[in-house]
Amino acid sequence: MTAQEYQAPESVSRLEKRALVVGVLGLIGSVIGWVVAPEQFFHSYLVAFLIVLGLSLGSLGLLMLQHLTGGHWGTLIRRPLEAASRVLWLVAAFFVPLVFGMKYLYSTHKVGDEERIGWLDAPKTGEHALSDMQQWWLTHNGFLIRAVIYFVVWIGLMLLFNALSARQDVNKEDRKLRRRIKFYAGPGIILYVFGMTFAAIDWVMSLSPHWASTIYGFMFVAGQAISAMALMIVVIVMLSYSEPFAHFVQERHLHDLGKLLFAFNMLWAYFSFSQLLIIWSGNIPEEITFYHQRLQGSWGFVAVGVLVLHFFLPFMVLLSHDLKRNRRLLPVVACWMILMRILDVYWLTRPEFTSQALPSLWDFAAILGLGGLWLWFFAAQLKRRPLLPLGEPELEEAIANNEH
Repeated sequence: MTAQEYQAPESVSRLEKRALVVGVLGLIGSVIGWVVAPEQFFHSYLVAFLIVLGLSLGSLGLLMLQHLTGGHWGTLIRRPLEAASRVLWLVAAFFVPLVFGMKYLYSTHKVGDEERIGWLDAPKTGEHALSDMQQWWLTHNGFLIRAVIYFVVWIGLMLLFNALSARQDVNKEDRKLRRRIKFYAGPGIILYVFGMTFAAIDWVMSLSPHWASTIYGFMFVAGQAISAMALMIVVIVMLSYSEPFAHFVQERHLHDLGKLLFAFNMLWAYFSFSQLLIIWSGNIPEEITFYHQRLQGSWGFVAVGVLVLHFFLPFMVLLSHDLKRNRRLLPVVACWMILMRILDVYWLTRPEFTSQALPSLWDFAAILGLGGLWLWFFAAQLKRRPLLPLGEPELEEAIANNEH
């Protein structure tokens, strides 16, 4: 096998061009939103940022998981996972506008007649004052310093595993290198999960500074695994319609990826229900405000939508053995799961700013802008390396035709 034989097909170039057009149009709409309605725009931008962050970090997490556990399921998607992880450079740039939008996200504001306290300008004393620990943690400079630390850790992990993978292509027989990759993967996963847990606290949970949940970050980690696995399914099926993947992608590969998508959705549901059950049974006023805001009025309908469309419907559909092996239907389910991740993040963040669940024009502009640019950069990265990890010792076994 030579690297030249396994370059990205023309479909990836088409994706790159179309994604750039969509991204630029969405970016123009986002800039207009920033100027015309900055407060509403940054509420929308936060959702879009969390979605594209999840695509890159989820891919990085799956990449390290595959190196740690092995298995044929990850061999075909390793290069797409690496390409998605390298988009972290762009995602880091996407974070910069949030620095300018902090006053619209983390300051005290009104929702109807109710005043919501923000940590950025919360009183130091009195009824609405934050605890000493919260005042020490939630500061403007601390917020920015920790964000830099998160991205340094994530990008460092990305560079490490991409470099080791490239070295493996050259030194296929180096068993020490393979053991070294596996050795780094375990601590890497821990760093990723810890970083994302604290980032979820800083960027999302602090929207309601008087409320706290110890399982909150794990919900985001599980959601990112869903996003990344769904994306990989779509990408692998797209590549399977062209050479060289047309001869490699088999039903057993799709079946494995579909089972993992099912498992990650179950994990996300477990974390989400655990948080609800604990808070509901505790019935402490400071804790139930989170669900009180999200289960009342029009947000209650969104909550039912998340429950039914994000969990029950995919659960029932992905139980099917035949569907998980169907090249036409499985990508549809995967795309649906990405849409459901947008709905879930929307439901987690937006009730902090409005009692109405209707999306705005800026929601679509931000998602199309950041999502389009993310896909454009992803496609460009996918073209840089061979689509298969040619130095992987188990590659031939992973792509062998065992259907019969």
